[in-house]
Amino acid sequence: MVDTLSSLRSLMASHSPPLHALIVPSEDYHQSEYVSARDKRRAFVSGFTGSAGLALITKDEALLWTDARYFLQAEQQLSGQWKLMRLGEDPAVDIWMADNLPKDAAIGVDPWCISIDTAQRWERAFAKKHQKLVQTTKNLVDEIWTSRPPAEINAVVIQPLNFAGRPVTDKLQDLRKKFAQEHAQGLVVTALDEVAWLYNIRGNDVAYCPVAHAFAIVTSNSAFIYVDKQKVSNEVKTHLEENGIEIKEYTEVSVDVALLATNELDSASTAKSVNGKHQTGEESSNLIWADPASCCYALYSKLNPDTVLLQQSPLALPKALKNPVELDGLRKAHIRDGAAVVQYLVWLEKKMQDIYGASGYFSEENTVKKDKNLQSVKLTEVTVSDKLEEFRASKENFRGLSFPTISAVGPNAAICHYKPEAETCAELDPDKIYLFDSGAQYLDGTTDITRTVHFGRPSDHEKASYTAVLKGHISLGNARFPNGTNGHQLDILARIPLWKDGLDFRHGTGHGVGSYLNVHEGPQLISFRARNVPLQSSMTVTDEPGYYEDGSFGIRLENVLIVNEADTKFNFGGKGYLSFEHITWAPYQTKLIDLSLLIPEEINWLNSYHSKCRDILAPYLDEAENAWLKKATEPIAV
Repeated sequence: MVDTLSSLRSLMASHSPPLHALIVPSEDYHQSEYVSARDKRRAFVSGFTGSAGLALITKDEALLWTDARYFLQAEQQLSGQWKLMRLGEDPAVDIWMADNLPKDAAIGVDPWCISIDTAQRWERAFAKKHQKLVQTTKNLVDEIWTSRPPAEINAVVIQPLNFAGRPVTDKLQDLRKKFAQEHAQGLVVTALDEVAWLYNIRGNDVAYCPVAHAFAIVTSNSAFIYVDKQKVSNEVKTHLEENGIEIKEYTEVSVDVALLATNELDSASTAKSVNGKHQTGEESSNLIWADPASCCYALYSKLNPDTVLLQQSPLALPKALKNPVELDGLRKAHIRDGAAVVQYLVWLEKKMQDIYGASGYFSEENTVKKDKNLQSVKLTEVTVSDKLEEFRASKENFRGLSFPTISAVGPNAAICHYKPEAETCAELDPDKIYLFDSGAQYLDGTTDITRTVHFGRPSDHEKASYTAVLKGHISLGNARFPNGTNGHQLDILARIPLWKDGLDFRHGTGHGVGSYLNVHEGPQLISFRARNVPLQSSMTVTDEPGYYEDGSFGIRLENVLIVNEADTKFNFGGKGYLSFEHITWAPYQTKLIDLSLLIPEEINWLNSYHSKCRDILAPYLDEAENAWLKKATEPIAV
């Protein structure tokens, strides 16, 4: 790591102009949360492997900013050369740079790897000391990363209409209507899931996310995709061309954005108008739409800032509002996924009893310790998560995991986004809490579920904490609320039972989930961080409160919900009301619940949910598995 920093500092010194600091973001050219192996530049320079973070290298210091989900992980992974900066506690990176770097400092960044709004925020912070954000022409990390993985050639595939639910022509037609409303002549699409959704394609360029590295430009008359043509089969080529989409090389996007800025892109193209309509006369406009949160600064720099419409992508909300085919697919995918989770729990309980003498999923008897020296097999966080993947892989339409499985025992469960590694992971322990947060990609939907279990005798404190998390989970999932309510307003429902005991958690409570797309999907969010996006019927969102005790244990419970219209007795203000539908199916461990802390309404909800689990999953389980599930979902007396 020292050599890496020294090499970067040498490049910074020889750069023109010489750089006082170099920023290394986590993101790729598309501002993705998860990136391909060759785009993990921040992980390469810092050693910190979490999905969110930013590295800053100066002449004398190396600093790493990350959020609360990753504080513990960063402390463990960063070497002594690095200083951890905690988001929400330490000064933000732009404030730190403005305050700590010299007047007139030159601060370098690859403009392809930062968004418009990030770059502009930094430039405002730098202005007071005449500091300058320098767009490097080459990524300096790439210059020294001699072992950087090569680019992979993974095929683009069509997402069939029986899974996508809407044809490309309909999506383009709706998009062009928005152009007319906003007086825009075109849109630069950089977010990978938006390109995939709009053109009904998928890929395999980023682990856990079925997307292809591609940009898109859509104008009032034309549509383009920028992708490595080696990835495009004749079948995909036909699909795109039949929908009026011209295929161009990935690297041509920069030139075409510049042409778009001068109204030359359509005239330079041979593409025909789609839907037989050209925007002419009063309807035409010079505004070019770019999402400031996802469009990279490099492409923005090709545009005339006076004619850029900086607004959330017009694709974000339509993608989040699932059509009936997508909703049906999501429900079916979650049923198969729930069956895999139950099969895993059945298998895991037996293994814990056979290998460790654990009392098991149901009993609270003390563990009968077995002689470790006589054990020929041991269970680790990695080997058991591999088994969970096996159960999922046996299900129809399985295409892989939707994120790295969080399989965590005891203190590791207190690390919110812990990722076990085979060499260093913990062995399972029947006397400690075990948390697994996992999900899969199926052709008909993306899943995400968390359950927390104990195979020995949980302490009263663990039970009380689990019950507080469960109460918050139930409270949020049962919410009814008027149209126009955003997730920020609902977040408190999941926290009140925890706050009652002086407990809390540092992460958001819910995120959108894609339809065979990214497991984290906006624009909706349930979080203490304000984001004024109202929840709407047919959106998906997770419900995942938790509690984490550093060095001891962690608890989280997570279901995926669909937002539906609610049938309420009254309709105050004529707004219409919404409620949630749970589509995740797996039991909550009754043994971990302090039943004295539940009110009758919560017990009734739990009994009803468990009854549905039994009925819905039964066809997917064998006799022994169904017997286990029946026992796991036995009604609790009110």
